[in-house]
Amino acid sequence: MTRQIALLRGINVGGHNSFPKAKQRELAESLGFEDVSVLLQTGNIVFADPGTPPQETARVLHERIAADLGLTVPVVVRTRDELAAVVAANPFPQAVPEPKSLHVTFLSAVPADTSRLDSLDPDAFAPDQYRLIGRELYLWCPDGMGRSKLAAAVSRAPLGVTATARNWNTVTKLLELADG
Repeated sequence: MTRQIALLRGINVGGHNSFPKAKQRELAESLGFEDVSVLLQTGNIVFADPGTPPQETARVLHERIAADLGLTVPVVVRTRDELAAVVAANPFPQAVPEPKSLHVTFLSAVPADTSRLDSLDPDAFAPDQYRLIGRELYLWCPDGMGRSKLAAAVSRAPLGVTATARNWNTVTKLLELADG
């Protein structure tokens, strides 16, 4: 069995897209996933799967959430090994002691067009920094995400793929659960 991590975008945020943890677990189990854990209320499901490709898992979850709950929820899935590689590739190790300052945006695919992102002048946003590595966009905002002009600029740069972000605490806890 392969461990997978489903990242649902926009679940239980600001009173929208209500999808309690217990229902997330029930839905995953009804799809045949085993050893299901849900981290937080915001759509982080860790489970064992018999080897379904992550893109297929994402599609099935998306369709089932729409059918059962009437919600349109983008889903990105990574295997345990892919998530471990994300943690290992962290280009901002200096941020680890302050994990709330580091976020990873998980993308459904490598973006075909990064020109808007590439056109951002890094010096204009210092000390904030970003790095796009494959299907992950790392964003480090030492003074906090809420005041970050880079975070706002990055979120406005269309990449043409499904994206959902998690802070470093959540990323590392998800890996721990996957290693469970």
